[in-house]
Amino acid sequence: IPMALFKYTAKNKEGEIYERTAEVADRLALYKIIRAEGGTLVSVKQVRSLVPAFSLKSLFSGISTQDKINFAKNLAAMVTAGLSVTRSLSVMEKQARSKKLKELFAGIDADISHGITLSEALAKRSKVFSPLFVSMVKAGEESGSVAQSLRIVATQMDKSHQLVKKVRGAMIYPVIIISVIVVLAALLLIFMVPTLTATFEGLGVALPLPTRVIIFLSDFMIHHLGLVLVTLILIVVGAVSFWKSATGHRFFDRAFIRLPVIGTMAREVQVARMARTLSSLLSAGVEIVVALEVTSSVLQNHLYKQTLDEAHSAIQKGESLSTVFGRYGTLFPVFVEEMSAVGEETGKVSEMLAGVADFYENEVDQKTKDLSTIIEPLLMIVIGIGVGFFAISMLAPTYSLTEYI
Repeated sequence: IPMALFKYTAKNKEGEIYERTAEVADRLALYKIIRAEGGTLVSVKQVRSLVPAFSLKSLFSGISTQDKINFAKNLAAMVTAGLSVTRSLSVMEKQARSKKLKELFAGIDADISHGITLSEALAKRSKVFSPLFVSMVKAGEESGSVAQSLRIVATQMDKSHQLVKKVRGAMIYPVIIISVIVVLAALLLIFMVPTLTATFEGLGVALPLPTRVIIFLSDFMIHHLGLVLVTLILIVVGAVSFWKSATGHRFFDRAFIRLPVIGTMAREVQVARMARTLSSLLSAGVEIVVALEVTSSVLQNHLYKQTLDEAHSAIQKGESLSTVFGRYGTLFPVFVEEMSAVGEETGKVSEMLAGVADFYENEVDQKTKDLSTIIEPLLMIVIGIGVGFFAISMLAPTYSLTEYI
């Protein structure tokens, strides 16, 4: 399991401040270590992050997000109906169509039968169940409302999953169109242009600049096809490696939120996910300090992670959550700060954050629809310019043949 290295400052029971480092899977695991030491976290900084290596096995053998949502919903329904957790898991194991799911349910059932709690059994499978899922179930066990906690986490995961699907759906169409255009352009340069080039050379026609550019690209593609392919592969591999690195993550996190149209949507996605997750944890009875830790581990943008880490430290020092949001106006709109402040004044932080999540989820939904509407004509314009340039470049020499007739 990939581990991350954290450097943290904590305070022991005697009030003494100490600094240490720990290599753990996530921040929730670090928080458990500090509690076991009898300390209170003051500040934490992630020094190193290890990204698991890509493999086809990990791609095809995992449990999907929808499987986890269904697991939470079905288990909540069965527990509410009066079935024990082990009986519910046994029923789900029989109904599961996937071998991977059958093994998962059987393993959890066996662990609970041996005396450990459901949250502990889920925590043992950290590759499948996130710290959010585990914390919600644990809060439900402590409050005696496991079914309610499972329903909340199912709703949270479903909302987050739908949000991501909408954003990805808006991006798929332009990516496919651009990929097709690139492939067609390459085929034309390799197979069609050489035929026309031979015709122009045989006639001895003077070629305009656009035509010479097209012919140059065609000759380069034909005579250096291997170099072009190797270069493209290296660019893709390099880009993916940079994306997965800690430096790449920071670069793209900052870049995305500063883009003209995409940046606004990227900020709203992060705010919606943050508000939904934090609201779900608080409504399940999780302490705000722990809820901030878990929410930080769920978010993908490191800028928002740092903000929640600061909020964690600030709340321990007596500051309010809305004050921290107010210090980061570029990341959190004023609406988030005001709603958080109202929630703190009325004691309904969870409800106010749920309202924030609903608002920005609807905003993202509308923006993805608007983006699709805008992208289609833009793509048509780009395609038209490309086709027009190619047509003019290839047809211009034929018009000059009239001079020789």
